[in-house]
Amino acid sequence: MYDVAIIGAGVSGTLIARELSRYELKTIILEKDNDVSNGTTKANSAIIHSGYDAAFGTNKGKFNALGNPMFDKLCNELDVPFKRIGSLVIAFSDEEMETIKELYDNGQKLGIPNLEVIDGEKVSEMEPNLSEEIVGALYAPTAGIVNPWELAIASAENAMENGVELKINAEVIDISKVEGGYKISTSDGDIEAKYIVNCAGVYADKIHNMVSAPTFKITPRKGQYYLLDKSAGNTVNSVIFQCPTKMGKGVLITPTVHGNLLVGPDSEDIENKEDVETTSDRMSFVRQSAEKSCKKIPYREVITSFAGLRAEPTGGDFIIEESKEAKGFVNVAGIKSPGLSASPAIAEYVVEILKGIAGKLNKKDDFNPIRRKVIRFEELSNEEKAELIKKDPRYGRIICRCENITEGEIVDIIHRKAGATTVDGVKRRTRPGMGRCQGGFCGPRVMEIIARELGIDISEVVKSEKNSKIITGKTKDNSVYNEVNEQVVTVNE
Repeated sequence: MYDVAIIGAGVSGTLIARELSRYELKTIILEKDNDVSNGTTKANSAIIHSGYDAAFGTNKGKFNALGNPMFDKLCNELDVPFKRIGSLVIAFSDEEMETIKELYDNGQKLGIPNLEVIDGEKVSEMEPNLSEEIVGALYAPTAGIVNPWELAIASAENAMENGVELKINAEVIDISKVEGGYKISTSDGDIEAKYIVNCAGVYADKIHNMVSAPTFKITPRKGQYYLLDKSAGNTVNSVIFQCPTKMGKGVLITPTVHGNLLVGPDSEDIENKEDVETTSDRMSFVRQSAEKSCKKIPYREVITSFAGLRAEPTGGDFIIEESKEAKGFVNVAGIKSPGLSASPAIAEYVVEILKGIAGKLNKKDDFNPIRRKVIRFEELSNEEKAELIKKDPRYGRIICRCENITEGEIVDIIHRKAGATTVDGVKRRTRPGMGRCQGGFCGPRVMEIIARELGIDISEVVKSEKNSKIITGKTKDNSVYNEVNEQVVTVNE
C-alpha cells in the first residue's frame, strides 16, 4: 500500500509530489494521459502574477501572495527558466482608473510589494508600442513569466529522483474504501493508498464524487491564444493586462520566457472537458480585444494558435481541504488563475494538511532538491559547445533549425526520469517543433530518435495522446521501391 496517491500530473500534482518526496513516504502520481503536464498546465498564459488581483481573504489571494516570491529559489533548484519582467494593468478611462486603485488597495492588504499607480505618460515610456489612449496603469514589478509545463516536468523529475513513482496512462475509474485507506481502480490496474490528493484539474469534481456526495462542480472555461514568432517577442517588455472583469483578467499580451509573444485568452464556459479546439470567431475576438491595448502586434508572425481549459469551481475560489465525508482524501480543486503562481505555496500547504491527518512525517536525510542541469546547447559559449561535442558528437548534430536543438539534447530528455516518449513530450522538454516551422523540418528526425532510443518501431511513435498515431502505414512496398531504384540506376548507366 502506498502512503499517498496523487491523482493528476499537472503543475499542482507534481509540485505536491516533490514536497512529499522530502519525507519518508511511499508516494505515487497517477496520470490518465500519456505524459506529465498534458492538461491545463500545457495551455495557459504562463504568468506568475504578483498577487494584487485575487480578493483579500480568499484562498486565491492568500496562496498567490505566498507563492510568487517562492519562484526564484524553486526555478533555480529545478533549472527552469524564469524571468521577473513586471506587469501593467492598463486603464482607458477614469472609471477604469478607479478599478486600478481598487486593485492597488487590495494588493496592499495582501502585502504585495512595490505596487505603483502610474499615469499614461509613464506607461508610454515603459511600453512605447501600447495604445496612446491609455490614461494610467497599475505597475507590479514582481510579476514574472515561466514555462508551466517545464516546471511540472522538472518537478516530476526531481520528485522521482527522490523516490516518487509515476504511472501514466492510468485513468482513475473508481475509488473504494478499504481497511487503512483506499483502493484506486485505474485503466492500468489497481493500487491502494492510505491517503489521496485529488489534483485532477477539470475532472476534480468527478474524482471527488467517487468518494463523496457532490459538494462542488468544475466548469471548463476555455481560453484561446495566438503564439507569435520570436521576431515579435519585443513588441512589449512586460505582461500587459486590461482591467479585469467577472470572467477573468481579459486578453493579455506578454513575452514568453523563450522570447515569443503570446496574445490571449478569451473566456468561454463550456461543458466538454476535452474541447480544446480553436474557433475563428473566438480567435477574431482575441485579436480585436488585444488591439485595444496594442495596435502594433504583427499578426503576420503568428506561428500557431491553441486553446486551454481552466477549472472554474463552484464559488470561484481554490478548494484545498480534506473531504468532510472521506477522511484522508484531500481536494486540490478549482486551481485556475492564479493557480500557477500559487502552486508552490499550495504544495507546502497540502503537506501540512497531510501532517494534520497522518501525524508527524519524518524528513529524509538524503532529499536532494537540485535537479540535474539541462544542457541548452544554444546558450553555451563557443568554447563550451566545442568541448561538449568532443565528449558527445550528438551535440554537434542540429535536429531543429528554428530553435537550434541538437540530437544530444533530445536523447538526454528521453532518458531522464519522467522522460519524453512522444513527439509533443520532446517538444515540451527541449523545444524542437516550437519554432517558426512548427516541426515541419525536425518532426521526422525527432520520431526516428524516439524510436531508436526507446527500442520501438517508428510506427509506434505518437504525437501526444496514446492513440495519436502519426504513421499509419508504408506508402510503398519496399521490394517494389528497390526494383524501381535499380532500374533508375541502370538507365543512368
